[in-house]
Amino acid sequence: MVFAIVLMIAVNFVSTVTAELIAGADMSNLVFFEQLGKSYLDNNQTNDAILILKNHGLNCIRLRLFTSSSLQAAKDPYNYINNLDYTLPLAARVKNAGLKLLLDFHYSDTWADPAHQFKPSTWTNLTFEELKTQVRLYTSNCLVKLGANNAVPDFVQIGNEITGGFLWPDGDVRNYNDTPQQWMKFGQLLKNAIAGVSDARLPKPPKILIHIDQGGNWKTARWFFDNLLQQKVEFDIIGLSYYPWWHGSFDDLQNCLTNASTRYQKPIFIVETAFPWTNSTPIFGLSASPSGQIEFIKTLIKTIKSDKTNKCFGIIWWGAEYQPLQGYNLGGYQYKSLFDHKGVVLPVVDFLGSFGSNLKLNIYYKGKEVHLKWPLSGFGLTLVRSSNLFHWTPITNEVEIGFDAFIGARITPESEPSEFYKLSSFQ
Repeated sequence: MVFAIVLMIAVNFVSTVTAELIAGADMSNLVFFEQLGKSYLDNNQTNDAILILKNHGLNCIRLRLFTSSSLQAAKDPYNYINNLDYTLPLAARVKNAGLKLLLDFHYSDTWADPAHQFKPSTWTNLTFEELKTQVRLYTSNCLVKLGANNAVPDFVQIGNEITGGFLWPDGDVRNYNDTPQQWMKFGQLLKNAIAGVSDARLPKPPKILIHIDQGGNWKTARWFFDNLLQQKVEFDIIGLSYYPWWHGSFDDLQNCLTNASTRYQKPIFIVETAFPWTNSTPIFGLSASPSGQIEFIKTLIKTIKSDKTNKCFGIIWWGAEYQPLQGYNLGGYQYKSLFDHKGVVLPVVDFLGSFGSNLKLNIYYKGKEVHLKWPLSGFGLTLVRSSNLFHWTPITNEVEIGFDAFIGARITPESEPSEFYKLSSFQ
């Protein structure tokens, strides 16, 4: 038996806005942890945590950006440090490592989320017209400075978890502020921020992402994006957070992803997710353990890839750099990071990295048996066989995800002079 060729086709399930799958981590506090003496290890060797993640297949880093002053950052670094002075060199470090960069504008001096969307302290007395001008100038100026330091982001997120709007009270659309007038003001603020991205005139304009928190709640997601699109806000990507202890089951997530993909015809990016490796009760039957993290990311990938109408193309693990710090309230994310309490990288990174890997079919021989393997980026594709390149038959052998973070199938060659194999969206 001669195996003349092993073929692979990469099927593009998402819009041409992005041609690859993204596997990433939010590492916004990396320098903060390093400055407090924390280090990161892989194979018993200390290394840059960004490079450790890259070596395990991750291809994107997300960084948040606050409007805080140097005085605020010095007084309370954990809650205010992520200003441009801090973020710019970290962003350059990401780009120098050859990774993609997602820049997350919070438009606040500190954390912005569904319960907190407060204007920067120096913007509080601006009129609405002045605020529109300021958000545009601030966005543009930040991106120009990043561009001048070879740290151009690939994705720009306009606001963080802005389900209820941002820059409150002007852009507040919660509860009694869910009115046409408030949505118009919110839309104008967003459009000015997005215009600031264009004003920066970067060599390769970043893709614009709008992010809400309700990854498992289609009703809320539809309410938000239907209203947003009525304001004619132009953006490229829908961003969602999905934390299972807040946002529901994997079925809830799949329902939201499938409906949003069909209704809006835009790529979707899960820009925040995580799962505990210790110190938690089971969540949807998954244990808080390193193996539980692996099962979580495997199930998340299966959820994303099992429905071919789903346009989700990326996963970002939030709080990836967290380690215990005495005297700081870290919200429990030191138990949900990608590194253990000694800074050793956890095995889940191989499975997350496999999701973002280039799709390639690999062949291994064991006697008369042939083993074919491919990364998790190919989950949902069907392995098919042909002896003539015209008629293809799906392989019915059991396909499973191995401990090496690859999908594998064992096959016994048929009595043909040549056989050909490929991955296909075979129905």
